[in-house]
Amino acid sequence: MASRPASARSRKSASGAEQQQTQPQASSAKSRRTVHDDDVVRAGSAQSRGQLGGSQAWEANADNPTTSATADQLENSSNFGSQAAIMPANNGTDDEATGCWGKFKRGVRAVWMTKDTEDVSQNAELKIKTTLRELVMYCLFLVVICILTFGMTSSTMYYYTFVMNSLFLTTPTASGATFTSVKNFADWWGFAQGPLISGLYWDTWYNNANVTDPRERNFIYYENKLLGVPRMRQVRVRNDSCSIATDFRANIRACYAMYSRSAESREPFGYMNSTAWNYSTEQQLDGRGYSGKLATYNGGGYYIDLGRSREESTAKIDELFHGLWIDRATRAVFIDFTVYNANINLFCVIKLIAEFPATGGGFTSWEFRTVKLLRYVEPIDYFVLACECIFMLFICYYIVEEIIEIKRHKLAYFSSFWNWLDIVVIVIALVCAAFNIYRTISVGNKLTRLLEDETQYPDFDFLSFWQEQFNQAIAITVFFAWVKIFKYISFNKTMTQLSSTLGACAKDLLGFAVMFFIVFFAFAQLGYLIFGTKVEDFREFQQAIFTLFRIILGDFDFASLQNAHRVLGPIYFILYVFFVFFVLINMFLAIINDTYSEVKSNLANQPNDFEMTDYFKQRAGRVLDKLHLRRDKIVDIQRAMQSADMNNDRQLDFEEWRTELKMRGYADGEIEALFARYDMDGDRVLDEDEQRKMQWELEGQKAALNSQIESERAEQQRQGSAGVGADDGDADNDELAGDDRDGAVSLRGSMRSATRGGRPNTSGSNSGGGGGSGVSVDEFTTLSRRVDRMEHSIGGIVNRIDSVLLKLESMERAKLKRRETMSRLLDSIGECEGDSEAEKREKMERMVRQELERWGGAGEEETPPAAAAAESEHQLESASGRGSGSAASKRSNR
Repeated sequence: MASRPASARSRKSASGAEQQQTQPQASSAKSRRTVHDDDVVRAGSAQSRGQLGGSQAWEANADNPTTSATADQLENSSNFGSQAAIMPANNGTDDEATGCWGKFKRGVRAVWMTKDTEDVSQNAELKIKTTLRELVMYCLFLVVICILTFGMTSSTMYYYTFVMNSLFLTTPTASGATFTSVKNFADWWGFAQGPLISGLYWDTWYNNANVTDPRERNFIYYENKLLGVPRMRQVRVRNDSCSIATDFRANIRACYAMYSRSAESREPFGYMNSTAWNYSTEQQLDGRGYSGKLATYNGGGYYIDLGRSREESTAKIDELFHGLWIDRATRAVFIDFTVYNANINLFCVIKLIAEFPATGGGFTSWEFRTVKLLRYVEPIDYFVLACECIFMLFICYYIVEEIIEIKRHKLAYFSSFWNWLDIVVIVIALVCAAFNIYRTISVGNKLTRLLEDETQYPDFDFLSFWQEQFNQAIAITVFFAWVKIFKYISFNKTMTQLSSTLGACAKDLLGFAVMFFIVFFAFAQLGYLIFGTKVEDFREFQQAIFTLFRIILGDFDFASLQNAHRVLGPIYFILYVFFVFFVLINMFLAIINDTYSEVKSNLANQPNDFEMTDYFKQRAGRVLDKLHLRRDKIVDIQRAMQSADMNNDRQLDFEEWRTELKMRGYADGEIEALFARYDMDGDRVLDEDEQRKMQWELEGQKAALNSQIESERAEQQRQGSAGVGADDGDADNDELAGDDRDGAVSLRGSMRSATRGGRPNTSGSNSGGGGGSGVSVDEFTTLSRRVDRMEHSIGGIVNRIDSVLLKLESMERAKLKRRETMSRLLDSIGECEGDSEAEKREKMERMVRQELERWGGAGEEETPPAAAAAESEHQLESASGRGSGSAASKRSNR
């Protein structure tokens, strides 16, 4: 490197005026780069001063944003051996780096940085930080969604449903039957005229005193307000909806089929004087279909709205009873009403269904939907509202994150299970948010119309149904959200055993599933065909499937099978248990167990992606290093106070203070700041009171740092013990780290002795745990960072100087080559004595073109062809006169 500049300088002195034209440009570029490097060095020195601060003045100096940023870069450089982190990245896009769009892109990248959007494979610390950031952010999202879900439900809902259920389902009629035990028309009418009316209208108190206040009427259990009026509705089928066998046509005239849309009757019947006897369509009733035990029924039908009083409702039911409102054509009867409890702000939408099949008789079913349709009433509800807003902000955040990942990975994005899970969660959340807005508006409108006219039927069936779907969708979202935690803790090999096991045995399980379900469905169909007419658990094919799954879990009724068939029942049960339970299920478990053993053995030989305990130990070590550094600086200042008073006058002037701290390696700015802090009178002298105050404050700071160091050390030891219990390999790592620290302490001791003139360190506060002649770990770390920063800065300057010298050498070679070319051209022109001026010019142009073509194909070290051509043409034109003149003179001499 030394010989190259020497040769360059010699060639530079011989190059002449053209070299001088190029020199200012190179010098200006060099000066710009040098100024840039000086800025980096100054920023690094500011960072060093921030680290050396033991007092509050130095702490304020360290809080500078530029200094802090440089300090973080230097920490990354020293920890991971990457000096490139010190210099700012510049790819030549200055507009992007400084413009608004560039700032916006950097902000988006910083906020939405994930492992899927950044290449973290080459940077261990960035990977850990990104993983922790994603995990913390997702845990916050999980907390918010859990608050939402628990805010939507409570145990009160169950008890509210239970009391309503007990009132209308288990209250006996005069004959002793209940709604759950309704088997025919008479039982249903007994319920409608007895428990139904008594449950809906509480007009008297328990002492038989009448409820006199109108505002207290229509309250079930005196707490639950009956909204509007109840509604009774039925669906019917036509008389000709089925075909009668030929043998019985003479004896049987009426035929009513099972319910279906095509067989539904829409003709008036009975009195035909009200909606109870005339059909209303589903659109007119704004109703919704219902899936019962036997069929799915239309939302229309024949309906009647009961009254607001017991007497009015009893009269209407008696009219229907005497008019045979329910007959052979009736297939289902619905009773709908809604109650509201203001104490707990809950609605209970009740639907009681009685189905009367074509076989005769009847059976019942019911729905009690306890929902919270008015969401924002109490203060806690507004807290939930705030959480909902935060939840939507999280959803918007994850939407942007997924868009960035799709843009980066294109179609490969959809090959990940976790990405599909993210999409499902986001879609469900958006749909639920839209329904939340719709429900709030719709409930307000319905209640407004209802309070204007309480004699109408409040149709909350649609809202309550979709509110339940909303609750279920949120529950599914929470489930998926909890499952997604595995994505963020997959850096630990223990957490990946489940997914690895399932992924490894997926093909085996798929092949086994085909064999299993062939046998399983064969048994299901066999059971349905043999026992379907006698055993309730096998009454339908899908019910038989669920029954066989229950038998696998040990829930079965062997007595019913034996009673259905004394021979086939036990044989069927024994064969199913043997082949499915003892053979197939154990094969299924064997596949999983074998695969799990393989996966576990493979994972035992593989390291984790990164050790979280090591990372936290490292961070805790940095905190301890900083605390040790601050404490050592305080001790150093205290010793400086004792030795700085050279004349022993018990007063410490600024020159003595400056001389002592200069010997200890402090900068002028630090010395001035600390001295001015305690020089209260501004006389540039610290008297005994001022020195006593400084000593007192330094002792207080040192005591606080000692207690903080002890607490940090105890926390680090606790984490270390936990890490040893979790991973046996940590002990080896700690031993190696201890050896490294011992070596570092001895090295720092020698460096400290060399830098301070061999003066021993008697502070006894060596954080490395070495002897009294050593130095602290923090001082060595600080010094190492300074050396690394200087080496990096000087290396960059040297590289730029080398590039400038190489450019100068290439320019000198090009100039020498141009001179040689011009000499050859002039010699060739001078030799052409017998040619005319036109021939000479043509020959000269041809030779110039040849030279231009040769220069155009030259390497990078040649002078650019355009500039060389222009200069050559200029020199040739000026030389043509000289060539012709020399030729003429030669001819005259001859």
